[in-house]
Amino acid sequence: MPKMIVSIDGVVIKEVQLTKDRTTLGRRPYNDIVIDNLAVSGEHAVMQMSGMDVFLEDLNSTNGTYVNGKAIKKQQLQNGDAVEIGKYKIKFVHEGASETYEKTTVINAGSVVEAGDSQGAPLGNAAIKVMSGTAAGREVPLVKVVTTIGKPGVAVAAITRRPHGYVVALVEGTQKPTINGSPIGTDAVSLHHGDLLELAGTQMQFVQH
Repeated sequence: MPKMIVSIDGVVIKEVQLTKDRTTLGRRPYNDIVIDNLAVSGEHAVMQMSGMDVFLEDLNSTNGTYVNGKAIKKQQLQNGDAVEIGKYKIKFVHEGASETYEKTTVINAGSVVEAGDSQGAPLGNAAIKVMSGTAAGREVPLVKVVTTIGKPGVAVAAITRRPHGYVVALVEGTQKPTINGSPIGTDAVSLHHGDLLELAGTQMQFVQH
């Protein structure tokens, strides 16, 4: 079932399953997805489901609707697409298309551990703690095999869970993220408790509980 994951400054604030033919998004309280922010129009956009396909349509909003950094009027959403409305990032996740999602977000797809193989991994709970910006102090739990962080078009990194621990690698972007001050490239780098990451101007810390 497709869903929209709404975040601001890299911190997820809500997840909404798309179960209806029409799902509306806007500032007014009667929308299915309510984003109470002045940059969002009262009736901003609508998601329309047609079978397995989901189309996003901008409802002549004041500030526009962007998909992967480009303004759209109406566009079919692909798994992993990043929708931007004001300062909010909304990730479109379609479980039925998970294979393409793995290929697009993971650099070394061959070395990714499938969820079924890693459930017995003795890793404990890990999280990314935001250290700067409006979301400072919040923790984002690393509950998936692959967690992407950052800002599309600026810098996006993927944190991947493996049997021996967590690794991070650059997915896309002009600014290289750093770990403890050293730049990260597309080669995976192991994460250790207390490591400091800086990505797209935001400082984060990797913590294992």
